[in-house]
Amino acid sequence: MTVIRGIVVHQTGAKTAQSSLNSYLNAGANGAHFLIDKDGTIYQTGSVYWIQWHVGKIRARCLAELRCTPVEVAKLKKMGVSAINKSEMTKSVPDRYPSNQDSIGIELVGGTIGSGNDPLYEAVTKQQNASLSWLVSELQTTFKVPLTEVFRHPQVSYKDPHEAETAKW
Repeated sequence: MTVIRGIVVHQTGAKTAQSSLNSYLNAGANGAHFLIDKDGTIYQTGSVYWIQWHVGKIRARCLAELRCTPVEVAKLKKMGVSAINKSEMTKSVPDRYPSNQDSIGIELVGGTIGSGNDPLYEAVTKQQNASLSWLVSELQTTFKVPLTEVFRHPQVSYKDPHEAETAKW
């Protein structure tokens, strides 16, 4: 990555850091730049200058922030997820959400609870939140990323709505 515009906070869906680290070794695996274990240990799993495939297709930011023009709303209502992503990627942050190409991903170890299409996630630990707060602050300072460009994964992409909902930075 040549420029870092945002930070996206994820939750692994796995109950252990080792499980997540092992999954990063699979061919075609997705991963983030950092992994924070339940005890607060931070692992850097990729260079912050590498694109990591952690975001997925991004949502229309103007819709989420209620600032689309009526013309944009009408156009977006006719588009599917892929077309919205393609359209959004013609914009720059902050007119669109940060994407794989310009954001750092932070994973918090935490398994899912229950099953189905809308799983809940284990609560983020106090130690994880402390490490997350420190890491986000350091990344913000280093890369001049404003707090307005730090998001939970489901805010920016079409992911489980409960992912990282107890994360605090």
